[in-house]
Amino acid sequence: MEPSSFIKMYVFRHSEQTLKTALISKNPVLVSQYEKLDAGEQRLMNEAFQPTSDLFKPITFQSQSDWIISHPEVPQDFEQFFSDAYRKTPTPEKHTIYIQSIGSLANTRVISEEYIKWLKSYCEAFFYGLTVKLLEPVSVSATKCSFRVNDHTQNLQIHAGHILTFLKKKKREDAFCVVGITMIDLYPRDSWNFVFGQASLTDGVGIFSFARYGKDFYSSHYKGKVKKPKRVSSSDYSIFNNYYVPDITSALLLRSCKTLTHEIGHIFGLRHCQWLACLMQGSNHLEEADRRPLNLCPICLRKLQCALGFNIVERYKALVRWIDEECTDTPAPKPSCENAVSVPKPVEAFKEWREWVVKCLAVLQNQE
Repeated sequence: MEPSSFIKMYVFRHSEQTLKTALISKNPVLVSQYEKLDAGEQRLMNEAFQPTSDLFKPITFQSQSDWIISHPEVPQDFEQFFSDAYRKTPTPEKHTIYIQSIGSLANTRVISEEYIKWLKSYCEAFFYGLTVKLLEPVSVSATKCSFRVNDHTQNLQIHAGHILTFLKKKKREDAFCVVGITMIDLYPRDSWNFVFGQASLTDGVGIFSFARYGKDFYSSHYKGKVKKPKRVSSSDYSIFNNYYVPDITSALLLRSCKTLTHEIGHIFGLRHCQWLACLMQGSNHLEEADRRPLNLCPICLRKLQCALGFNIVERYKALVRWIDEECTDTPAPKPSCENAVSVPKPVEAFKEWREWVVKCLAVLQNQE
C-alpha cells in the first residue's frame, strides 16, 4: 500500500454560477429574501461562489468508495429545500431537541455525565435558538431491542430499528426530535454488517453510535470483542453488564459532535451536500468522515437559518464560547466521591475549527 501522502486527492468543483444559483436561487421571492439579509451575512455567504475563498473549499474525494461517487444523489439547492412540503420545521410548540443516552457512555458515571452535557451544549450552539434537553439515561434492556454478536468483529451490536421504535414512545409534546446516542455498535438488519446511525425523518427520531470512533475499534486488540461468543436468550441483557466503552478523547468528542449535528440536520430536511466541503456531506467510512468539516457550507447554512431564524454572528459566537468555556448550564450531579474530580472538556481537536469560526466572524463583522 502506498503511503497516505501519495494518495491522489480528486476535486469536485462546481462553476461560480451553479453555486450562486444553488445559494440564492433565481426565484424572485427567494432572491428578495436573500437581499434582506444583513450585509455581513451576505458577505459571508457570497464566499460560496468565490473561487479563491479561504473559507469554503470544493469537495474532495480519494476513491470510488467515497460517498459522493458511490451514492449518486440529486443535489438539493436552497430553493428545493425551501419548497419541500415534507420537511419539518420547529414551531413554538415543538421547539426542543431531546437527547437520550442508551447504555454506558464512559468508564465512570461522572465522565459519562460530563460527556453528554458537552454534546447537549454543543447542539444548543449549533442549532442556535432551539432548546436541548437530556432525557434520563436508560439501559439497553429498557429498550427491549434485539442484539447480536457480530460474526466478523465479535463485538456486541444492538438493532437500530428497534431503538427507533423505543424513542418514538419517548417523544414528548414539545419535542422537535428525539435522538438516541450509544457507545454500542449498531446494525439495521441481519444482512448488514453495521450502521453508524439510523433516523426516521417522518417520526423525528434517530439513533447514533459512537462506538467506532474510539481509537482502537478497528485494531485486533479492541477490548470490546466478546471473548467467548455464545448464543444468549433474546431477553437476557446481562451480556451488556460492564461492557467496554472507549475513552472520551478529544478526537472522539469531535467525531461525536459531527455525527450528532449531521444526523439532526437530516431531520430538519437538509439532504447530503454536494456543493462544497460541508458537514452535510455523506461518508462511507471513518477516514472520509474525518475529512468532512465541522461547519456547514453557505448553502446548507442558509437552509438551517431559514428553518431556525438565527443571527449568524450570534450562532458563531456561541460555538466559540462552547470551545472556550466549561459546561456550567446544567445542575451539578448528586454528590459522590467521583464528582470531586474535575473533568476538563477535551477540545484540543477543535482548535483549528475555532480559528476558522473566528475568520468567519471577521468577515461577518467587516473586520480586517
